[in-house]
Amino acid sequence: MNNLNLKEIMDNSEKDHIGELRKSIAIYDKELAITTVQKLINEKIDPSIIIETMTEVMRLIGNAYDNDELFLPDLIGASETMFAAMPALEEELKRTGGRIASLGVIVIGTVLGDIHTIGKQMVRTMLLAEGFTVYDIGVDTSAEKFIDAIKTYNADILAMSALLTTTAYEQKKVISILEKEGLRKKIKVIVGGGAVSEEFAQSIGADGYDPTAPGAAKLARKLICK
Repeated sequence: MNNLNLKEIMDNSEKDHIGELRKSIAIYDKELAITTVQKLINEKIDPSIIIETMTEVMRLIGNAYDNDELFLPDLIGASETMFAAMPALEEELKRTGGRIASLGVIVIGTVLGDIHTIGKQMVRTMLLAEGFTVYDIGVDTSAEKFIDAIKTYNADILAMSALLTTTAYEQKKVISILEKEGLRKKIKVIVGGGAVSEEFAQSIGADGYDPTAPGAAKLARKLICK
């Protein structure tokens, strides 16, 4: 990132469109991000450069959050801004036949019966910052919807969240269906949420668990790089 730090980005020290894009993520201005991405596309800037720009800012924000320098609304706001700007880039990649450089594909969601989203959003943000392609399929997600998403996006990792004790065993149900459909050996499964512990994760056959969003992202990287 040309040795820029977060303060320089917030101050918009670079006045070109790349600098504007960096700032739009840092101040979570969705409209600015969308319009700036379109300007960069019109200038024939490689979409991979645009995505890497946003990812680098997300990585800075994730590190700042991890060091208690930023707060949860900053993390979520930046994440939502990046997601808002992605459709135009995905469309451009389809048009040109390009591909996004990525560590791997992750499907993430909160299990059936659970509508909590904050923890999932935090993990999604940190996964983005780590360099993964992330498909967030929402909350109150059925086992069938998880399986369909895994097949649709050819996912490498499934990340499931459960805050409630009453819904945690939905994670086990999903893993059981993966096994029945012969998909379990093709995908890594990580679990988290307030109702989950290391012992529980092991008991349901998950590949890993971490209680924190930054830790979950590092766990995903470790699993994908094995």
